Amino acid sequence: MTATFAESDLCVESAVRAAVAAVNDPEYPDVSVLDLGLLESLQVESVTEHGAESVIAHVGLIPTFSGCPALKMIADDVQQSVESLGSIDRCVVSWLAGPVWDSSRLSVDAQSRLAEEYTVVLRRKDGSLLCPVCGSDAVMDQAMVGPTRCRSVAWCPSCRNPVEVMR
Repeated sequence: MTATFAESDLCVESAVRAAVAAVNDPEYPDVSVLDLGLLESLQVESVTEHGAESVIAHVGLIPTFSGCPALKMIADDVQQSVESLGSIDRCVVSWLAGPVWDSSRLSVDAQSRLAEEYTVVLRRKDGSLLCPVCGSDAVMDQAMVGPTRCRSVAWCPSCRNPVEVMR
């Protein structure tokens, strides 16, 4: 079966999405930037430059926090991953000002990994926290300043463990 132009575009876009998904967050080495919900837009275009046709991927990401020190590292990793595809000549990664990232963008897989492997919890809609270690709902905020600007620190009195809260 011969692929139409639209079908081949979808294949290239899928490959680019997979390449983005292969990039892990520097703080969480087994959680992809795709699962963290950083990918906002993706466009693949064919352009003619200097008489030659090139395929350019435009990847729009949104930061979990605008002051995140890992933004350049993430952008460089995404660019390298996408450009390693044989079908892409160049990848342009942009950090977008909006929409503002929030924890609802996390995939279910990312939420599970963050809880199980890093004791990171998300605030529930009612504002409460559920301990990722013991399951208690008695978790209390301790400090709005955490190890990074996108996380705060909480304490579970039931299992006596500190937990991080992703903002």
